[in-house]
Amino acid sequence: MRPEKETMVDEIRRKVDGKEFVILADYRGLDVESTAELRSRLRGASAEYSVVKNRLLRRVTSDLGLDGLNDALEGPTAVVSGDGDVVEVAKILKKFIKEKDKPEIKVGAFSGAVLSPEDVDRLAGLPPRMELLARAVGTIAAPMTQLVGVMNQKVCSLLYVLQAVRDKKEKA
Repeated sequence: MRPEKETMVDEIRRKVDGKEFVILADYRGLDVESTAELRSRLRGASAEYSVVKNRLLRRVTSDLGLDGLNDALEGPTAVVSGDGDVVEVAKILKKFIKEKDKPEIKVGAFSGAVLSPEDVDRLAGLPPRMELLARAVGTIAAPMTQLVGVMNQKVCSLLYVLQAVRDKKEKA
């Protein structure tokens, strides 16, 4: 392979290798202004958007064991990849697609699992990561909170009994 092609393959590998998620999209019909807007939105979510050649991407995905993406490498392909919150990225893509009716999601990969376009759409419907973490913490903390409440009630009951005994002795 020519050195310039090797450089391009290395650049694509850098964008895909070790990333938490990779989403492939058909960017057909997106103008330069819309592409810049999408890149800007994705940058805020720790993701990047880049247009790649299918042949070079196929080489990289085969090397990295992401062969499930190769079936979608037909027509123009853009790669959205990153290490940020995949739910946030899916929401950004869904909102952008709703506004512009482009790009079209082809396939994705998240933590090694291949995602269909419907899966990416379902990800967009999930609550944000911080909310999910807060729910988990709340679920874990609930029994402890209830235990503290019960123990507090027992201490208060003991104090009421002691106060009543004191009041009774003072009257006598």
